[in-house]
Amino acid sequence: MRITRMHRMIVVLDAPSNLGLRPPAPGLEPGCRRMADALRTCGLPDRLEAEDAGRVEPPPYSPERDPRTGLLNAAGIAEYTVTLADRVAALLDGPKLPVLLGGDCSILLGPMLAMRRAGTYGLVAIDGSVDFRHPGNSAKVGAVAGEALAVGTGRGHPALTDLEGRRPYVRDEHVVALGHRSDLREYAPDIPDSAITEYDVSAIRRLGPEAVAAGAVGYLAAQGVDGFWLHVDVDSLDPAVMPAVDAPDPDGLSFGELISIVQVLVTSPLAAGAQFVIFDPDLDPDGRLAAELTEAIATALRPRTDR
Repeated sequence: MRITRMHRMIVVLDAPSNLGLRPPAPGLEPGCRRMADALRTCGLPDRLEAEDAGRVEPPPYSPERDPRTGLLNAAGIAEYTVTLADRVAALLDGPKLPVLLGGDCSILLGPMLAMRRAGTYGLVAIDGSVDFRHPGNSAKVGAVAGEALAVGTGRGHPALTDLEGRRPYVRDEHVVALGHRSDLREYAPDIPDSAITEYDVSAIRRLGPEAVAAGAVGYLAAQGVDGFWLHVDVDSLDPAVMPAVDAPDPDGLSFGELISIVQVLVTSPLAAGAQFVIFDPDLDPDGRLAAELTEAIATALRPRTDR
């Protein structure tokens, strides 16, 4: 038996922003702001033998839309994106694999901006939806967590799409979207006409999760990117195993399928970093789901044993 260790030290950074989500009820904040705390309580950094990079605190949450942009917390997200990009950039400069613990999907803009500063990078997004809502395809824009991929590819208000004049942070042809299970025509009708590559849950099961992940890496390598960021929204999991998310939809991935995909992706030399988002501890009163998610993330990221 031969032990093959990942060649980079994992470094964990908390990004507990919930600025991209609508309030779950009047007077309440989205509970995903406590996701990182819940995973740390379950010992995730120790399980990963990770270096601890601490925490990037977000600006205060507001339930009111910004009148200029029509977005929730637009100024806060812009500020947080730049601050998070600065922290991620420092972690990218060396033999480390940054892992961000969210937070909601809007934290994706931080790493995307950091990598846009550094060169030409891709994105592999594992998400139950594709977060591609934007003014060109929806009248329901306003919560950036459901618009993160659109914003990252330059669609939406320039207050978020063009920070530092770097629009887009990632080009369509450098994006691979995995794990959605709704008909794209229902909520992202323009994706089939874009250069974004996508594999829904049925394609993952037909081709096999490892093959899909390897195909994503091969495709991005052929595009000549300097690397890619991995975004994992845990609402990609079936609600039978992970109901503690803001939008649980049926027919999602199993833990085993998600683990298989992530293992292939993070062991690629092109993997620049990863993030996990959207888990809501408020919907997990006994902590069981946090423990199961911690086990899954640790299994996906920790060094593997190859026979």
